[in-house]
Amino acid sequence: MSFFPAFLNMDNKKVLVVGGGKIAADKIEKLLEFTTNITIIAPHISPRTQELIKTHHLRLLLRPYEAGDVQGFFIAVVAVDDLKLQKSIYEECHRHGVLCNAVDSTQYCDFIFPSFIKRGDLIVAFSTSGVSPGLAKYLRRALERLIPADIEEFLAKIKYLRQTLPKGKERMRLLDQKAKEYIAKHFKGEE
Repeated sequence: MSFFPAFLNMDNKKVLVVGGGKIAADKIEKLLEFTTNITIIAPHISPRTQELIKTHHLRLLLRPYEAGDVQGFFIAVVAVDDLKLQKSIYEECHRHGVLCNAVDSTQYCDFIFPSFIKRGDLIVAFSTSGVSPGLAKYLRRALERLIPADIEEFLAKIKYLRQTLPKGKERMRLLDQKAKEYIAKHFKGEE
């Protein structure tokens, strides 16, 4: 079955990353687009992970994972090769109401990391539900070039209008027209 696409509000949500290697660093970099409230637990960390921790003032517990560590977190990312540990943390997450992602083990995932484009408030995500992350990555790269360079400025103007104009049909009509004109300007013949 495919994963349901959803965008989560990460404000004031705590994230746990178990592992400190290359894959953990990759996941931390993606998470940093949305939050810095990240704790890393690992007995060893790579230089890249250490740099991310230092640069973004992330919390590090330099030790192996211990039962109970997931308590109080919103999501846990398990970036270790140990399948028994992945399963154990996944089961523990379920007991404590924590969403879990176990890298390369979709059977231990409540959510997966899509390949995504983020330009200010625009976020476009690509996923194959874990079947082919490579395809999602290369599709993202191909389509990324189609996004207009001024998209962030356009969205900032629309955001301002949404916040300042009174709600109602007239505002909806105006915002829709501006979006339609923007797309027509950048993609001739499109609506």
